[in-house]
Amino acid sequence: MYVSVLGVLTGACAWTFLHLGEWLIVQDPLVPAHAIVVLSGSMPSRAIEAARIYQQTVSAQVWISQPVSPAAELASLNIAFVGEDFYNQKVLMARGVPADAIRILESPISNTEEEVDEIARDCRRDQAHKVIIVTSKAHTRRVRLIWDRRIGDDPQLIVRYASDEAFDAAHWWRISADALSVVREWLGIANAWLGFPARPAPH
Repeated sequence: MYVSVLGVLTGACAWTFLHLGEWLIVQDPLVPAHAIVVLSGSMPSRAIEAARIYQQTVSAQVWISQPVSPAAELASLNIAFVGEDFYNQKVLMARGVPADAIRILESPISNTEEEVDEIARDCRRDQAHKVIIVTSKAHTRRVRLIWDRRIGDDPQLIVRYASDEAFDAAHWWRISADALSVVREWLGIANAWLGFPARPAPH
């Protein structure tokens, strides 16, 4: 009996391990929304996907998240810094998004929780009720969870992933970058489930 139970538990653990990457990926159907938002990271794939969505005329504007940067420290050394948001803007324009349809979000952010808070705040300021967020495949589940925990259903989130991104969810343990993504996402999900006890350093 104990051998049978151990075998079942081992099989269940193995199955869970193998599907950790696939469970992270979620995506909503496209519907008209107030804005398409490019989350920071994984440049240029997220911006390319946002441009692709823009061409489907579901929204008239694209917002770009602005990550915290070392610009101030470098400026004190007389070194110019060009951030990720600048290049995401250039990618969008290269893919046909007009410059006047692009807006870089004002507040620099350190993590997904801060991004979600800022996006929701700007949507509510504009009295908007739907927003499309574009991120990486492995990040979609955590984005949805954080949105549900911190924002709720108004504004409504439509989460989309970068379709060209090379993330092998079915064999996530084979490539170090994919394995790191899965571990990071599961830690982030655990942090959200626990009420966000881990927070970024003040900036």
